[in-house]
Amino acid sequence: MFDKNVPLKQISYYKIGGEAKYFFKTKNIDDLISAVLKSRQLNEKIFILAGATNVLIDDEGFDGLIINPDFQFIKKDDDYFIKAGSGTPMKDLINFSLENSLSGLEWAAGLPGTLGGAIRGNAGAFGKEMKDIIESVVSLNISQKKPQIIKRDAIDCQFEYRSSIFKKIQSKEIILEASLKLTKENIFDINQEIEKNINYRIANHPMDYPSLGSTFKNIPLKNINLKDENAPIKNDPFPIIPVAYLISKAGLIGTSIGGAMISPKHPNFIINVSEATSSDVKKLIQLTKNKVKEKFNIELVEEIEYL
Repeated sequence: MFDKNVPLKQISYYKIGGEAKYFFKTKNIDDLISAVLKSRQLNEKIFILAGATNVLIDDEGFDGLIINPDFQFIKKDDDYFIKAGSGTPMKDLINFSLENSLSGLEWAAGLPGTLGGAIRGNAGAFGKEMKDIIESVVSLNISQKKPQIIKRDAIDCQFEYRSSIFKKIQSKEIILEASLKLTKENIFDINQEIEKNINYRIANHPMDYPSLGSTFKNIPLKNINLKDENAPIKNDPFPIIPVAYLISKAGLIGTSIGGAMISPKHPNFIINVSEATSSDVKKLIQLTKNKVKEKFNIELVEEIEYL
């Protein structure tokens, strides 16, 4: 039923990682439930891996079962609603919303990964987040004796800054699908906003190398007392100090360990410039945390996850 000894490096957006003992990709809920029950018989731990765009996979791989829920579909549920599977790429959702003159996803233009991953981490950019457009989320609770389908309204998803209930409970639930509430707008205006955001990413993000996007969460202004009048303040969607600024001021731009480098283009990105290992990245993350703590007395918190 499961593929064995699968090289996760080939799946990782970062091009880093060892092998998974077992790997199972499914487009069918019944097969998903069967896989969960089978893993219990084998006494194997489970990790849910979607687009692998913000997960640092260890060089040693994963001694258990990786489940890749590949539920891909998009449909209009009403005039202003889209229903989509959790495995649907964000770019497909954006294209679908554009074709139907629906606004609300423009901020995610150029964002890699899947809908499920974006919901789990409450992805956001340009002052907007997934929570702003989520109507409801359907998931599969696999922690009980019999896996159970659960439907939550947005408020019950406990969305927070780059987090949700699905992230807090780790691999106890698998997101299956979601309903998004959008607004009707002029297709020309929607397209302009999409192109503007994509062009911003191209100009400001290191798109030429594999990365996991923002390594650290930005710092809420209310949580710090930064004595730097020149520090930029942005809305994300509340006032924050960009971590990229702190990393830059700590003198870390371009710093490398092994094949991993703090991007000169955007210091909150750690890029894989030359066959980087997870060990290289972890060492660079720890160095960054230490230097920023030393200079600003600020504790950085990872936005990426570890496997």
